[in-house]
Amino acid sequence: MRFLKVVIISIFSLAFSSIEIKAQRIKNVKDKSYYSDDVLFGKLFKSAQDSLIVKEKEKEKEHNELNEVVIKSQPSLLKYGANGNIDVNVNGTVLATSSSVNELLGRVPNVVVADGEISVVGKGEAIIYLNGVMINYERFVAIPVSQIQKIEVISNPSSRYDAEGKAVINIITKQNIESGVMGSVNQHVTVSKFGGTIYNTLFDFNYSKGKFSFVTNYGLQLGRNRELLYTTRTRPDPDDFMKSELTTDWKRRFNNYSNFGFGLQYSFSPNNYISLAYSGNINDLGGITESRNSITNNSGKSFYATDVDRNDVLLNQFINLNYNWTTAKGSTLFIGSQFSNYNQTIRDFIEESSLVDETDSERYLKNNVGSRINIVAVQADYSKKINEKTKLEIGAKFSYATINSGTDFLISEDEINFEIDNELSSDFEYNEKIAAAYFNYIGALNEKINFSLGVRAEKTSYDLFTNANGIQKFDKSYGNFFPSALLNFNLSEDWKGHFSHVSRITRPRYQALNPYIIYQDPFTTIEGNPNLLPEKTHAFELGAMYKKFDFKVGYTYKIDPISAAALRGDTPNSYILRALNLEKGYTFFTSLSRAFNVKWWNSVNTASITWQKSVDNYYAFAFSPVEPQIYLYTNNTFTIPKLFKLQLLAWYLSDRSYGLGSENSRSTITLGIERNFFKDALKLNFTANDIFHKFMVSGDYNVGQTQIYYHRTYSTNYFKLIATYNFGDSKKTTYKKSEVEQSENNRAR
Repeated sequence: MRFLKVVIISIFSLAFSSIEIKAQRIKNVKDKSYYSDDVLFGKLFKSAQDSLIVKEKEKEKEHNELNEVVIKSQPSLLKYGANGNIDVNVNGTVLATSSSVNELLGRVPNVVVADGEISVVGKGEAIIYLNGVMINYERFVAIPVSQIQKIEVISNPSSRYDAEGKAVINIITKQNIESGVMGSVNQHVTVSKFGGTIYNTLFDFNYSKGKFSFVTNYGLQLGRNRELLYTTRTRPDPDDFMKSELTTDWKRRFNNYSNFGFGLQYSFSPNNYISLAYSGNINDLGGITESRNSITNNSGKSFYATDVDRNDVLLNQFINLNYNWTTAKGSTLFIGSQFSNYNQTIRDFIEESSLVDETDSERYLKNNVGSRINIVAVQADYSKKINEKTKLEIGAKFSYATINSGTDFLISEDEINFEIDNELSSDFEYNEKIAAAYFNYIGALNEKINFSLGVRAEKTSYDLFTNANGIQKFDKSYGNFFPSALLNFNLSEDWKGHFSHVSRITRPRYQALNPYIIYQDPFTTIEGNPNLLPEKTHAFELGAMYKKFDFKVGYTYKIDPISAAALRGDTPNSYILRALNLEKGYTFFTSLSRAFNVKWWNSVNTASITWQKSVDNYYAFAFSPVEPQIYLYTNNTFTIPKLFKLQLLAWYLSDRSYGLGSENSRSTITLGIERNFFKDALKLNFTANDIFHKFMVSGDYNVGQTQIYYHRTYSTNYFKLIATYNFGDSKKTTYKKSEVEQSENNRAR
């Protein structure tokens, strides 16, 4: 109504302006001096012209004011797509107060974040995209939440997307950045009784003038957090009896966790630009890792205590040079290149003490690790818009990765004279080339049915060298085709549906291939597996939308699924935590979602059931009956006009058994309140996260005659206070930023 009112006033203003000018002219025609006095005519003409200019300026002013009309209402949090995707609005919602994108994704429906893995319910681990281009995990954690507009959860990615991962989460940043000067400062204080206090300071700054744009950001995290793992390993056989009760307590100290970046862009035209971006992050981690292991066997009982003084520094850097061109008809060309560099140094000092047969002993160890990863990648994508319903997409990429690492493990009995342990020391070299090309065709069969057909081809070759456990050399070359198909049915205004088939691949992360040893205690180590194979997946999904209800059923088949387990070592009481390939896996799922959006209440609700079975006959896992897992999610925002916003978020994952093991239930409940001050320049938010501290990952499995139980606790129960200040004096313009990132970067974590 306000929009119509302003338009009507503008029309009447123009009309009255025209009438005033005509009336003045008629009056002067009746006056004879009008013809005899040229000066008077000139003045009258000038007066009428000035009047018209004034009215035009008033009209322009009203038009500009119209563009700046702010209609305050509760933005919709979620939008379901007919193709099975969901769009989650972040900007303007309470989700925007998240301290990090990790925390943000943990609050998104159908997304589960645990143990450093981001998964989509019913699909599995997802890969992360930024504005349509894949990014690595280190780049992902450095994205300022204040710059995020929305998040797309793509459960059925086409061939255009990299074949890595089972689903795609695409983070869309704000595109309409103001010209001139604009910025924001965020200060977060997070207090957890379990983990400690963390301080996050975030700064964003944007400047644009003419064809040049500059964007920069910096974030600094200081403080402490904690993670606690309790594990039991039991061999019940009387002849080989052993029970180990191991508690590992990571008391992390963030000496300097910072991320930084800047970008320059020159626009030849609004749809034709070139950009250069540099970004990076530094993780300087300190603190103590305490390990306590009590072992009981047929020989008696022994106790081992290990304290690791952490001194780990990781520096990641990325340089992007990209060109983007969009034609007037909607076709696009993107050419990008990137250089990625990862440098890690570990200088851990380890103190061990033990009590065996009532005898105390001590020893000291040093774990020195140096690692470097370099990745060079180039990519080109072209999209040809044939007509409104038909589009052709083609693209290619090439990447080359080199990894070098060396581990020196030193042992001393007196804390003075250290000698190198050759069994725990090793060198690792890895070189990998991946060439890929894809083709995707989007068209329509008729007014009610459209489709997408595509195929992606990838060729991988690598060579690997390590001297861990003796000299080992591997080299391999393999190629894969990944077809995809999607059918969308627009049956009526209320009924829509889709059917999809996608095939994907999950390559092992580089560190999972590196057999170097991460030392936890005398009987527990983490080691890579150079024999890991890539995991291949075929996924099918059928979905229907009726008004605001979204329903899906799906099936996924996995070949050589990548998992992990604690396997027996060379000595009777030792165990190695190692990634491994299972034989195959099956997943069935069904879900139902419904969103509500009224003036003062926004609610998103999802319920799903997943049935997953893993099969393996090599590692001697014990089989167990399969039990489905229930997932419930609700996110509610209540807006009290001119006062504040309230948020209630809760989700629940039930117990499940997947054939080779089981997991226990976990849940979280979060409450938040938000208030704006000084015409929205200052925003304060207070959040109580995981109020009952129920987000804990636990479960059990049996492998190689050993029963293993684990229970992991995180610093998820906390109180957080956030202050955000926005500043700047600018006008609307469009800044677009595209970057090329590769799945190889994602595997570098």
